[in-house]
Amino acid sequence: MTLPRRGLLLGAPALALTACTSVHSNSPSKQGGSRVVKTAMGDVRVTSRPERVVVLDTAELDSAITLGVRPVGATHADVTSGFLDYLPEDRLAGIKDVGAMMNPGLESIAALQPDLILTSKVRHGDKYGDLSKIAPTVMTESTGYPWKQNFQVHAEALGRLPEAARATAEYGSRVRELTARLGGPAKAAALKVNVVRFVEGADIRIYGRQNYIATVLADVGLGRPAVVDRAKGGFAYEVSPERIDLAAADVIFYATYGDPGKAGATRTLASALWKGLAAVRAGRVRGVDDQLWIQGIGYTAATRILAELTTALPT
Repeated sequence: MTLPRRGLLLGAPALALTACTSVHSNSPSKQGGSRVVKTAMGDVRVTSRPERVVVLDTAELDSAITLGVRPVGATHADVTSGFLDYLPEDRLAGIKDVGAMMNPGLESIAALQPDLILTSKVRHGDKYGDLSKIAPTVMTESTGYPWKQNFQVHAEALGRLPEAARATAEYGSRVRELTARLGGPAKAAALKVNVVRFVEGADIRIYGRQNYIATVLADVGLGRPAVVDRAKGGFAYEVSPERIDLAAADVIFYATYGDPGKAGATRTLASALWKGLAAVRAGRVRGVDDQLWIQGIGYTAATRILAELTTALPT
């Protein structure tokens, strides 16, 4: 019997942040004190405790929420709910939508009079000049796979390092609890887990080792089938519905981005190849929320994922 479904992932290798010798000329807000943060675009001076923060991607929003910061503005993801639905509604209340993630509204951002903007070079590097005229803009190099390093940059920029230490310690504790529940590191490593994503307008993705969700699985010490090492750039190995048998594993989690029919999920999940997988026959398959498992990227998402792994993985 298939495990219960909850419903219908971006990553890049961690890259060292580039440090420049000159301090960016962004002016800190009216609060007393400031400090320099090393970013992908060089050194940026920020106010010691920013109060009006705008975030331009899902990882930055997760970081802010995790650290107890309610941004004044954020971009929306390509989902009907706007902001990702795994985030607590009460923590999102009052946040101004400043446009689509890949096309933020500069005028909307400026109208909020932010004292800090958080994003990444891979997302908005081409808009850095315009953004930095509005407020000190802290960019990490990329998103997804290097999320833990990025979180520390976000915490430094927000002046929330103690809160960051607590969040990482709590996450580490929950990881250790789950590994122990699985019988310890050796048994966890012997359990082979795959994550499959059906994407509207693209081939089916079997996620590799160089992406956000893979880091959570690796933290728990879970094993991965050999197919993940075929992933291009370590990110994902793409297959057609006719090769879904390559997703074979002891446990399979799958998510869907877009319409299930157009993404190939409906056809594939009804196919003989899928139904013939050992994990499917054993009831070790679970549909998961794409917003949480793939798009979220942060400690708030990761903690929720650990909870779902606790109930889904065999012990």
